[in-house]
Amino acid sequence: MYNPRMSVVLKTRKIPSRHQPRGFRILHDDAAIIVGEKAPGLLTVRAPYEREETVHHALNLYVRKGNSKSRQCVFVVHRLDRETSGLLVFAKTPEAQFFLKDNWDKTEKIYHAVVHGRMSRKEGLIESHLLEDEDYRVRSVDQEDGGKLARTQYRVLEETHRFSLVEVHLLTGRKNQIRVHFAESGHPIVGDSLYGLKATHYPRLALHASRLSFLHPVTGERLAFESRLPHFFTTLLAPVSGPRS
Repeated sequence: MYNPRMSVVLKTRKIPSRHQPRGFRILHDDAAIIVGEKAPGLLTVRAPYEREETVHHALNLYVRKGNSKSRQCVFVVHRLDRETSGLLVFAKTPEAQFFLKDNWDKTEKIYHAVVHGRMSRKEGLIESHLLEDEDYRVRSVDQEDGGKLARTQYRVLEETHRFSLVEVHLLTGRKNQIRVHFAESGHPIVGDSLYGLKATHYPRLALHASRLSFLHPVTGERLAFESRLPHFFTTLLAPVSGPRS
């Protein structure tokens, strides 16, 4: 395990665009971690139906630098839904992965989402117990039914007559948590055909991991990364433009 008080200088380097992995723009790369922005529509890790078109696979190729015999790899710390864009951190050693996961409760995770309608409460805490059913769909259940506690803090930043831009502080990290909580509150995220409106014509899910702040596994320094809101969010919130519901 790394000692967070070690005096270590870790240099990050600028990655030329031609070397950036497809669907993942690297913002920070040092000997212990890689931080970057995931594009929507890309899995974080492999699934039974997809093994190669993932951020994890792309970063393994990146750290191997074209050497097919290399065993170098990155280690998963957390995940984003396939449809969600934004910030992810990967570890480059098992020790770094262990440190980040062990200190994950000290990590700040901020998202931005555009939801349908205007929320009556402009800030608050959505809390429930979530359970994934046999169809891989997540829903709120009674605690006695085996659900895991999920807590989502939010505040409304901007409103139009059709949509609201909300800042979300993820206090727990359950699967599909933000999507389920807003859908069950009557304000599904724009573009969410699974938990929201079935007949949707939006090009993507309006959910973005916009800020990530955590302790570096070697130096103990708190690092903070921010990602701009996607242009799609701006078009939704424009006075006149944007797809119609």
